[in-house]
Amino acid sequence: MTIKAGDKIPAATLKTMGEKGPVDISTDDIFKGKKVLLFAVPGAFTPGCSITHLPGYVVNADKIKAKGVDTIACMAVNDAFVMDAWGKSQNAEELLMLGDGNGDFTAALGLELDGTGFGLGKRCQRFAMIVDDGTVTHLNVEPGAGVDVSSAETMLALL
Repeated sequence: MTIKAGDKIPAATLKTMGEKGPVDISTDDIFKGKKVLLFAVPGAFTPGCSITHLPGYVVNADKIKAKGVDTIACMAVNDAFVMDAWGKSQNAEELLMLGDGNGDFTAALGLELDGTGFGLGKRCQRFAMIVDDGTVTHLNVEPGAGVDVSSAETMLALL
């Protein structure tokens, strides 16, 4: 069952890069008492994600935060090493880069993507959500290829 507006974010543990390597970060650490714009991509370093999706959030980070967002988080079913390298290559210092390496959080959200036909395995659908103190207020899932309803510009207009 796919998460929807009004639902609470499920408890899960993701990975981010710390000074000495990957560290656990819980969904409570990310969402509790904060307004968060979380967007997810099928894979770091993939063309649509690197050319359009992530750069839109990098360019608009200040505008998004000026609308009261505490954290802009980017997630993929990749490990923390990949997410960290991708963030650095895209100048995404203002974003929290999250690895959902096994796809457990993605599965709990009900937003899995079967990329086995492309040699990608199980991934995350392309989406963006606004979460206020652990409750989803907006969820935009891309209906197909491309970056439209989950773009930084679209989400900025919802804030």
